[in-house]
Amino acid sequence: MNSITSLQRTDLAQLIVNRISQEKDRIKIQYEVSKNQIGYFFIDDLLPPEITEYINSQFPSKVAMVLKKSLRENKYIAVQMDEYARVLEELIYAFQDDRVVNLIKNICEIDDLQPDENLYAGGLSSMQHNQFLNPHLDNSHDKERNRWRVLNLLFYVTPNWKDSNGGHLEIWPEGLKQDQTTLYSRFNRLIVMATHDKSWHSVSPVVADASRNCVSNYYFSNTALSNTDKFHVTTFRGRPHQKLRNHILKFDSFLRMNLRKLFKKGVIENPHVYKSDKD
Repeated sequence: MNSITSLQRTDLAQLIVNRISQEKDRIKIQYEVSKNQIGYFFIDDLLPPEITEYINSQFPSKVAMVLKKSLRENKYIAVQMDEYARVLEELIYAFQDDRVVNLIKNICEIDDLQPDENLYAGGLSSMQHNQFLNPHLDNSHDKERNRWRVLNLLFYVTPNWKDSNGGHLEIWPEGLKQDQTTLYSRFNRLIVMATHDKSWHSVSPVVADASRNCVSNYYFSNTALSNTDKFHVTTFRGRPHQKLRNHILKFDSFLRMNLRKLFKKGVIENPHVYKSDKD
């Protein structure tokens, strides 16, 4: 265990690069086939299982996380990484190592790809029984509105998470009036998903009495993935059967979008940003 507790981000990055490289050809094809709608790939067994189990065991308690609960979503988040176990920050920034970024850049054929040291909307998330994330488009930009958000990296760390537990990533490549595609949030699985103006996605409600834990990063670019993309706030909708919620969330998105036209960086500063002592 001493070797696990002393892991640095450079060590973790090398493990990530080694594993992705093993499956590079397969996941490159997976992304290529899907990118005309919502590009994605996934890879299992990203890290040695004992390391991922340790990472999961070091997740902060729910008391130390922030509960985001509304018609849009119901989940716990944590972004102030220096307040938690060191290995969590090391893992977050392992995904921002140049070797990892350059490898994913090559797989997805995105010339300009930049990690986000501020973890804007990234970090840790945890979902328990009945928690969910409704269909939505991610905010199109970084916190300064200078760069386009282009990739979402989700690493699932809960051991023995069953497909029947719920809490899975859903993508809606044909829009919200058609069936979604479920990408299961299995233990030690990394999912990389493109984000643009058609990247509707959600998380199915957790139905088990357990916590599904995830470590997430976003990558940005100076160029949007979609040539039709325009600035937009995080935009939520109801599921196909949630007619009333859909109308409410449409109006909610309309109001927030118009506020952002008046206030470029928002009325209040988004708290979902990592502010370390080094800043």
